[in-house]
Parts: sequence; C-alpha cells; structure tokens
Amino acid sequence: MSSPQGWVPVEHRFLGLDRRTFPPALIALAVALLLLYGLPALNSAIPWNNEIRAGDVLDLGDGATAVPPVGWQLEDGTLVGGAGASPTSLQVMLASSGATVQLRGSSFDGTADAYLDQVRRSEGDSAPGVDGERRTLTTGAGVVGVAQSTTGPNGDGLDVAFKVGVGSAVESAPALLVRVRTTPGQFEQHQDEVAALLRSITPGGVR
Repeated sequence: MSSPQGWVPVEHRFLGLDRRTFPPALIALAVALLLLYGLPALNSAIPWNNEIRAGDVLDLGDGATAVPPVGWQLEDGTLVGGAGASPTSLQVMLASSGATVQLRGSSFDGTADAYLDQVRRSEGDSAPGVDGERRTLTTGAGVVGVAQSTTGPNGDGLDVAFKVGVGSAVESAPALLVRVRTTPGQFEQHQDEVAALLRSITPGGVR
C-alpha cells in the first residue's frame, strides 16, 4: 500500500513539520538576515578612510583645481588623475574633526555676488545663525569671490561663491560654492587650512 501524498515518515517529523526542509529554510533565513542587518552593520563598523595626502589635488572640472588640506577625509569628489569632474554638477565633501567643507558647482550667468544671493535666498530661514559682513576674497590665481560668515548656537559657517573663470570669461564661467561648517568653537582651529584651500582655487587653463 502506497503512502498518502505529502505524508512524512515519523522519523523525519518534528512538531508536525518535515525536518528535511529545515536546512534549506535556515540557509535562506541566514542569507536574508545577512542582507538586511549584517552588511549594513559591517559597513558602519568599517571606518571611512580616504585621507588626503600631500600632493593630492581636487578636480573641479574643465581644468579647474583646488588643493585640499592634508589629513582631511575625502568623502565625495574626484582628485586630479581620476575619472574627471563636471564643473556644473560638482559635488565635493571634505571632513575633519568638527568641520566639513563642501564644494558645489552649478551653471549661473551673473556675478559671484549674485550667485551667493541666489543660494542664500533658496535656503530661506534654514541658513544657520547670524550673518557677518560680506567681503571679497581673491585666490592666488586671481579668481575673485565673495564670502559671508555665519555664527549660531549649533556652530559656525562660511559660504564663499566664485565664478571659476578669469578676464572676459567670468560672467559665463561655472559657479562654485564653497561651504564650510564647524561645530561650536572649532572654526578657529581649521581657519588656516580653509584659507589655504580657498587661496588654491585655480580656473581652467591657469598653471
């Protein structure tokens, strides 16, 4: 007499279940748990380490460059010799203890001063703290920008806007925003490194 369809021999039963299905089910469960929890936990446990070394140069697109502070972490962006960057969709993020510097590129027809106005208007009340006096800043390669600082209970900031071009090409040149944010009391610690980064910004074609 043949066994009924689906019948499980008693030696393979456990709590009414077929013990032979346990290994595949446990393997599938283990894989699912690894994908859901294991890999993200492993990723967060491994420290980010893309440290800027002496001689590294940021690629700002179309030949424009900047020299980042040695020892900072490059969390986003491209170095000269890498894949290459677009000046109008540039995204660079540098980080050090208590400070971040973001470089962001975009298209803008107008002056650096007008570009900074547009950036700050778009943020409205989200801009942190009290604004300082706006002033001009000139890099070592002659690129002129405008800078405005902020101070607030959550920390200090500095926004600097450039048109990364020289001579008659300035108006149509890509716009660059350099945004510095620090935790309270940390701006002074990093101000020399930030100043050196700003002075190092060079437009394309200038050597």
